[in-house]
Amino acid sequence: MTAADDQADVEKVIAGDISAFEGLVRRWQGPLVNLAYRFCRDRGRAEEMAQEAFLRTYRSLSGWRRESTFSTWLFALATNLYCSELRRIPARTSALDDIVEPRDPRAMDETYEAEDRDRLVHRAVFALPAKYREAVILFYFHDLDVAEAAASLGLPQGTVKARLSRGRDMLRRKLSPHFAAPELGREAS
Repeated sequence: MTAADDQADVEKVIAGDISAFEGLVRRWQGPLVNLAYRFCRDRGRAEEMAQEAFLRTYRSLSGWRRESTFSTWLFALATNLYCSELRRIPARTSALDDIVEPRDPRAMDETYEAEDRDRLVHRAVFALPAKYREAVILFYFHDLDVAEAAASLGLPQGTVKARLSRGRDMLRRKLSPHFAAPELGREAS
């Protein structure tokens, strides 16, 4: 999967070869469904949201100005769609204070402990206010850098950095009683 493959398929579609869109869907369906799932935590809804993102992508292909890679443009379009969809019909969320603590770590092996930790972290991220959650999801779960996350969200990079910082602070406060030193991965630079 390369940017050149994406660009070639886009040019074919714009030239009238509608079947070339299948290559784009094949390459990006998994990542778009996963991105949607990170926003709504409902597999069926995530698949519907990704399908809508592809429909909008198809309709907007001629609007891609090639100032960024196709994938960055696609993720920006999808992120905007997902955010709009969740404002229209919010996902069920839990308050940070309502997150259930993991089982007693002394009573389980490392596999269960890791699963509980991951589940707790994901639930805590999903409980963040939307503006922080969106930045954290794109940066940490989808490995976008600050510039790509900012482009996806249509925000300045400084705003994304601030939201990542605030989101990490909220997560640290919530998760610190559960972990000696919560691992949040890479820092935004």
